[in-house]
Amino acid sequence: MGRDKCLITVDGLPMVGHALRAALDGGLDPVVLVRGAEPLPGLSDRLIQVVNAAPERGMGSSLALGVAALPDDAVAVVVLLADMPRVTAAHVERLAAAFDPGRGVEVVVPVCGGRRGNPVLLGRRLFAGMSALTGDRGAKGLIEGHAALVAELEMDAAVLQDVDSPEDLQAMGEQS
Repeated sequence: MGRDKCLITVDGLPMVGHALRAALDGGLDPVVLVRGAEPLPGLSDRLIQVVNAAPERGMGSSLALGVAALPDDAVAVVVLLADMPRVTAAHVERLAAAFDPGRGVEVVVPVCGGRRGNPVLLGRRLFAGMSALTGDRGAKGLIEGHAALVAELEMDAAVLQDVDSPEDLQAMGEQS
């Protein structure tokens, strides 16, 4: 799109700010931000910033770096995408509430109208697989390979709405 998509303003806040607000207000602690650029200044002390020096290796490499930055006692990770500014803390809270490894629910995936979306929650049991991810598919193949551990959770259309083009930005009301 010709510029750092994460820093494009939607509803008065950079898109990455929407993701960080959803994570922090949704109770996630710590929050790991993986970017293909320098760290952003002046953010929460609950935030661990990681630079992906090779973002061309795809989303999988960013996920692997993010998991590697988690503390040893982390029981799960919620993967939020910075280009989905309509995702809120309520979405994150619902994912966390549905996570129940004692009952075999290690992955929670939002769905809307039968389509899977983001963010997703993955339990510790999948961390090793996430650490080995490469390419642009992210955790999709890993989730598909652990279908017995997946709970789908019906949510609103925000879990499907990402920004990949100027037209997507117009539809969301870009402000800068």
